Amino acid sequence: MDALLPIIIVAIGIAITINLILRKFNIPTIIGYIFTGFTIAYIFDLGSGFDGDLAHIAEFGVVFLMFTIGLEISFKHLQAMKNEVFVNGSLQVFITTFAVFLIAHFFFGLDIKASIIIGAALSLSSTAIVLKLLNESGKINSGFGRRSLGILLFQDMAVIPILLMITIFATTDSSFSKLLATTVVNAVIALALLYVLGKYVLERVLKIVSSSNEIYIATVLLIVIGSSYLAHFFGFSYSLGAFIAGMMIAETKYKYQIEADLIPFRDLLLGLFFVAIGMQIDLGVIGAYLFAITGLLVGIMLLKALLIYLIMRVKTQKRTSIKTALGLSQIGEFALAIVALANSNGLINPIIVQILIVTVVLSMIVTPFILNHISTLADIFVKEVSADDVEIKSSGYKNHVIVCGYGHTGRDVVKKLEAHQIPHVIVEHDIRLVEEARKNHKNIVFGNAAQEHVLRGLDIEDASSIIVAIDNFPKLRMVIEIVHAINPNIEIIASVANELERELLADFNIKHIVSKSEVISDLIVQEALSCKI
Repeated sequence: MDALLPIIIVAIGIAITINLILRKFNIPTIIGYIFTGFTIAYIFDLGSGFDGDLAHIAEFGVVFLMFTIGLEISFKHLQAMKNEVFVNGSLQVFITTFAVFLIAHFFFGLDIKASIIIGAALSLSSTAIVLKLLNESGKINSGFGRRSLGILLFQDMAVIPILLMITIFATTDSSFSKLLATTVVNAVIALALLYVLGKYVLERVLKIVSSSNEIYIATVLLIVIGSSYLAHFFGFSYSLGAFIAGMMIAETKYKYQIEADLIPFRDLLLGLFFVAIGMQIDLGVIGAYLFAITGLLVGIMLLKALLIYLIMRVKTQKRTSIKTALGLSQIGEFALAIVALANSNGLINPIIVQILIVTVVLSMIVTPFILNHISTLADIFVKEVSADDVEIKSSGYKNHVIVCGYGHTGRDVVKKLEAHQIPHVIVEHDIRLVEEARKNHKNIVFGNAAQEHVLRGLDIEDASSIIVAIDNFPKLRMVIEIVHAINPNIEIIASVANELERELLADFNIKHIVSKSEVISDLIVQEALSCKI
């Protein structure tokens, strides 16, 4: 612990400094984290044992990312994406693997097993980087975003048979049919367990623990880590289990709140994941094989982009195909695991392994620059923006009213909105009120309105107004602060108890503040004036 503490302190300091500098040039934090890992690896002379242990922990950054992606995709949504996942995804993996195999075997003279493994590894793209950047930019629901997601989902599933293939190549005394049968049985058991737990257990457990915020968050973490470990126990990737668990919760009322609660854990662990990636950069290898690495980097990214473009053009418009091809042209983090496993089994030359690792990392470094300028790059080939290229909001809310709180005031507000047929959505943090509203067929979600991600999930940018009907004034003020930070132009209607609370909100220049004391006094006066003596 004493030896680890200085490393942690220096790493955090370097990460903050680098990212503050990069932020001025609009360069993503991913690059800062990778350079942080590279820097501390050389400062402290960290060996492979350290970054190997760190990689196991950092892998859960991808796990949490895949869980939150799963929250955005229900089973119905996945069924609607079957063409993107199973057609485009399978074609991309198989065709890229075969093309790289031919080049590696016939052009570079590598043996058949090594060529197949390298082809499979290089066919994979970076789930962690692509989905993180698409989420942050809001492009995940655009035409190329949905298609990229579909291909990445298939690639994650393809990791399982690829790892199985390496096991078969390395094991001479095992029967292929036995290994295949075991894998199929394990897949059925794992999926059945996750489905049963998700459909019949998860929502009931979340309902029980939702009254305590600490227990609730602990339960959510248990769901993510438990589902990922269950998948790993049966021989599959951690991230696949987490993704399925996210899909199970996607249609429940807890979706928005769970996503908001997990963001800090996801971002922290993803940062650690990219630090671990940066620690694998070897300057010695780069110096010794600079031309080979450069050629491989440019060649494989161009080859993947071309193949993905040709596959997409069969049923997709040109601009969307170009953006999807450019966005997935890099080599992904799972390639590192595949190459490392092949190396440990003596299937690939150690020098080739080092060249591949550095090439993978460099391709991941280039990716944020491509994705941040993907529209500009697409303009080089085609400038017409197609309808398919326009972002589609997943929640479907637009020109609606967001009602924060479903207490006495909130209920009265909702009745009035319903009477005037005004589209609205309610957000409430008390599970009992949420259950009651659901029984009465109200459009309500479980969530804390004081969290930015919950409000963004309700499309606050497209809302016509937001009504804050919360009795707790500190929380009411917190919600208004968040709303004002997200969309300072939105109309805010707030309900306060008295003049003092009205004065405390003066900094926000809210035009519509309703004081309960004023309303009550007006009603009393009206009743008094209507009395007949």
